[in-house]
Amino acid sequence: ILVVPALIISSLAQIFVKSSFAKYSKKMSQRNITGTQAAAYLLKVNGITDVKLGRIKGNLTDHFSPSEKVLRLSDSTFDSTSIAAIGVAAHETGHAIQHAKKYFPLTFRKLLVPIANIGSSAGPWLAILGIAMSFPLLTDIGILLFAGSVAFYVVTLPVEFNASKRALKILKQNNIMSEEELKGVKKVLSAAAMTYVGSALVAMANLLRLILVSKNRKR
Repeated sequence: ILVVPALIISSLAQIFVKSSFAKYSKKMSQRNITGTQAAAYLLKVNGITDVKLGRIKGNLTDHFSPSEKVLRLSDSTFDSTSIAAIGVAAHETGHAIQHAKKYFPLTFRKLLVPIANIGSSAGPWLAILGIAMSFPLLTDIGILLFAGSVAFYVVTLPVEFNASKRALKILKQNNIMSEEELKGVKKVLSAAAMTYVGSALVAMANLLRLILVSKNRKR
């Protein structure tokens, strides 16, 4: 009852983002600049000179690495002049701006990474093992670890929404895209944001399920 609806929402979000990206990947920008050129320009006008641009294989594998200070754009974004590509590049530039301005949710999320890595892999198994062995302490440790990974998913939401907000703002302020093109960018980024919402819902549903099963076993 808890997990299935969350999984459905997550799956629909994945379909929505792929269809939105595919649609606006076919629409070229009026200024005819690539995702890489857009990212480079936006970094420059925001005074960020210590972030390098790189390429990564795949589709929608774009990301900003704060530790390496590298903004990597995927094959579908790097050389493309589409509305979707520029929107994604601007979104990742938004993360670079967050890092430069020490945006608190981004800093906090970084602190949660080690806990999230351990919690997402070991947490559920420890909780299930504790339930199976009637070992409440082990169950509680597993649930606590998994809660740390859920916190990571939740904190990711404001980070992603803020990056998209920054992307739309800087694209408009620097006259990189027209109002009509910005509507397309907004649809692509909104669809992408929903995938994070879906992931957070699945994580929270699984956590709640473990807590309820644990309480039932303790009765």
